[in-house]
Amino acid sequence: MRRGRLRVLLGAAPGVGKTYAMLEAGRDLLADGKDVVVAVVETHGRAATAALVDGLELIPRRRVEHRGVALEEMDLDAVLARRPAVALVDEFAHTNAPGSRNAKRWQDVEELLDAGIHVLTTVNIQHIESLNDVVRTITGVPQRETVPDARLRAADQIELVDLAPQSLRDRLADGQVYPAERVDAALSNYFRLGNLTALRELALLWLADEVDSALRSYRADHAIDAPWGARERVVVALTGGQEGETLLRRGARIAARSAGGELIAVHVTGQSGLRDGDPGALAAQAALTEQLGGTFHQVVGEDVPEALVGFARAANASQLVIGISRRSRLAALLTGAGIGATVIRESGPIDVHIVNHEAAGGRRAVLPPLGGALTVRRRLVGLLIALVTGPVLTAVLRATRSEDTLVGDVLAYQLLVVVVALVGGLWPALFAAVLSGLTLDYFFIDPLHTITIGEPKHVIALLLYILNAVLVSYVVDQAARRTRAAERATAESELLSTVAGGVLRGQDAVAALLVRARESFGLTAVRLRTTGGEVLGCEGDWDPTRTDVATTVVDEQTVLDRIGPDLDAAGTRLLGVVVSQIGAALEQQRLRATAEEVGPLVETDQVRSALLSAVSHDLRRPLAAATAAIGSLRQADVDFSAEDRAELLATADESLGTLTALVTDLLDVTRLQAGVLGVTRLATDVDEVILPALDELGLGPDDVELDLDPALPPVAADPALLRRVLVNTLANAVHFDPGRPRVTTSAFGDRVEIRVIDHGPGVAPDHRDELFLPFHRLGDTDNLTGLGLGLALSRGFTEGMGGTLTPEDTPGGGLTMVVSLPVDPGGAR
Repeated sequence: MRRGRLRVLLGAAPGVGKTYAMLEAGRDLLADGKDVVVAVVETHGRAATAALVDGLELIPRRRVEHRGVALEEMDLDAVLARRPAVALVDEFAHTNAPGSRNAKRWQDVEELLDAGIHVLTTVNIQHIESLNDVVRTITGVPQRETVPDARLRAADQIELVDLAPQSLRDRLADGQVYPAERVDAALSNYFRLGNLTALRELALLWLADEVDSALRSYRADHAIDAPWGARERVVVALTGGQEGETLLRRGARIAARSAGGELIAVHVTGQSGLRDGDPGALAAQAALTEQLGGTFHQVVGEDVPEALVGFARAANASQLVIGISRRSRLAALLTGAGIGATVIRESGPIDVHIVNHEAAGGRRAVLPPLGGALTVRRRLVGLLIALVTGPVLTAVLRATRSEDTLVGDVLAYQLLVVVVALVGGLWPALFAAVLSGLTLDYFFIDPLHTITIGEPKHVIALLLYILNAVLVSYVVDQAARRTRAAERATAESELLSTVAGGVLRGQDAVAALLVRARESFGLTAVRLRTTGGEVLGCEGDWDPTRTDVATTVVDEQTVLDRIGPDLDAAGTRLLGVVVSQIGAALEQQRLRATAEEVGPLVETDQVRSALLSAVSHDLRRPLAAATAAIGSLRQADVDFSAEDRAELLATADESLGTLTALVTDLLDVTRLQAGVLGVTRLATDVDEVILPALDELGLGPDDVELDLDPALPPVAADPALLRRVLVNTLANAVHFDPGRPRVTTSAFGDRVEIRVIDHGPGVAPDHRDELFLPFHRLGDTDNLTGLGLGLALSRGFTEGMGGTLTPEDTPGGGLTMVVSLPVDPGGAR
């Protein structure tokens, strides 16, 4: 039986229109004469979606009893018995009720596909298994219903149902996604504009990766090695030299000429590991690649041109950018065609750009050392084996010599040559080969006890000895080179990664760098000091009497002293990277120290200026009014009527009350800034705080609209402080809202949210942080009352209770202040 085809409609978030699109596609298939049924659909009460179900055959759901609750699930057996051509199955990631044949709905879909039924289904990006933790980080909401990536990627067709984030929020605000009572909470939590934008980008990237993966699979299945230029992919080959920046910028310009062009930088590490290039230059070029919007890769290959072309083909590159050789003309003439010529010959349909640069042709040809990669100790041991073992072997062979043992004698000496080559390399092996050849001719080949070579075959035998010694020693030398290169590369990589990791984990950067420098380069001691002699850091046993101190300049003010062995060229380059990191760390320390010194002064100066301004205006006004009223009452020559006297007393009382409130706010700000605010967190019923706050402001049902959740759990809060928070936020809402502000409460997870909503002019997003600055009246220009401390105190009080106070846009215009507090752990209902 032919397996059915799976078509998936992928959405970034609920409400983008996946179910609507699925039903529309089903109606189109039905109009084309296809046998279509709706196996299961979730309309979520959306009238437009429910209207599309009319006219489609709907399979009745199966009822499942679980713990006394009746649940409805897709009737898999009924769909299989009906055997339609196409089944519409909503919510691919749905978890079936306990007792169902399959735990997940995607497993039900697998049975439908195995039965030859085509399936059209829907899923959101947050339900993909590999993205579950990413979505939880973005939204703060864990998803328990997931689909394995392999199941989703096995679909025959995946389509993205896309909707701009703001358009989705507009649909939500219009009540097209959730009921009206859930709109405010949804807009302020899961459906924040930033959340939706991130989810949309995640969906687009996942689908783009799926398309790219499908293209790679198709090319692999059809053995297509040639690149397909679906889009420009420009691979830039980096050597770690100074020409890297030029090549990267040229590659970026090439990629930018076509829409969707991609920049890929690659460094091929050869046999010499990281010594092929300057680690510091490579790090800088990797950072530049990211700034240019590209990706940096590092691959290992013995044959650099082959590895480079292979990487470009695997990346489906259309362009390859390499630099012109840095070797001199003499070096190119002696060593033949360089990397560029080989890359051009092997690249096939990939366009190769050879870019000129300042370092071209400036590199001197350096011959490899005759000593090879083996240590002097190993060569001496090999020579000693030849000198000691050779005579011993000769004595043993002479004692057992006969006319039939010549072949065995030759093989014995050949084994000696191989052993010496394995231990000591080329020169000891050549010495052993010549010595054994002469020994064979002198002691075992007629005429005996002469060095005369009477037959040509004896010359050939001696040459074979020497050739075997050379070949074996060459193999040993290459193995030693690679081993040493691998150890060096590993050590250098470990040093760089450890230094970077130590700094990122928050360790003392300078101390970490000094420790790693001493350990990695085998130094006795290392010291960081200023040019004036002040020691900033020291690692190891520093001996001030030593005269063999090497010094490296870090910056104009600092130098690095070291005691220990001299460094080779590769070590010097790597030390340069460490020194540059030390310089950067010192600069950060200096900037941080300066900021710490200046920051409090600036803040104190700002607060002092604002306080003086407040005292000169806001405090002086009620104080002057109270003084004038009381002064008038004390005048003996004026006869005030009872009404005038009462009015003056009322003015004095009101002014002194205002003055008391202002001084209280000032004291509260002082306590907040000093960190000594007293908070008593109790299990608090939010309703019992909201109503007294309204009474304090003199507000009634005609002034404020209330929408309070009767099942709201108590919060852990200080009732007095929470009341002051609500009074301040409500006072602002009443002041700016031309109509009736609204107060709502809701529970979300382990948090309770109190939302104070107004439909006033609102506040621009880039000015919202100014709402909570002390002595700042954003949008309030009358300056008649208050110090501009209300919201600053409210945020401080809320954070002191373990909550948050955040401003948001009100749908339709205005500002919403959201007070979020933790649920009391012992008082949940």
